[in-house]
Amino acid sequence: MKDLYEKKGYSKDCIDKRLRGIAIRQNLTDEWKERGVTEQKDFSILTAEISKATFGLMPSEYKDHKNLDLKPNVNLRDHMDDLELIFTMLGERVTTELTQKEKPETFTKIKTVANRGGEVAGVARKKAEEELGRSVVNKQNYLDKSKELGKE
Repeated sequence: MKDLYEKKGYSKDCIDKRLRGIAIRQNLTDEWKERGVTEQKDFSILTAEISKATFGLMPSEYKDHKNLDLKPNVNLRDHMDDLELIFTMLGERVTTELTQKEKPETFTKIKTVANRGGEVAGVARKKAEEELGRSVVNKQNYLDKSKELGKE
């Protein structure tokens, strides 16, 4: 996996963050599987719940915001900057911990927990935006930006 990200133009630091994000995501999906989530559409619904609560955007809306909607098979996370990835990871990690703690047994309860995990990240994002004086959610395409600047 690391080689793939090196070929995509990621720096070592960004590769490390991306791989950590993948591990956090895997832990979350493992928790969901233990609770009976097996259908891809259900994983998508739960992911969208976290994204909406974290960023105010569903993944499809986020792709559109970054002008990635016309690119087939694009992974939104590959085009996020550090803060976007960090808040994504926060929402997913909190959701994992809440799921482990509460052990929801129905899809509806799992979805509620996913929303709450995303809300924690959303509150943190809003506070960060207030302190930074700018939005974390941006239109920049990470890979295009890094190639353009000759960095990362």
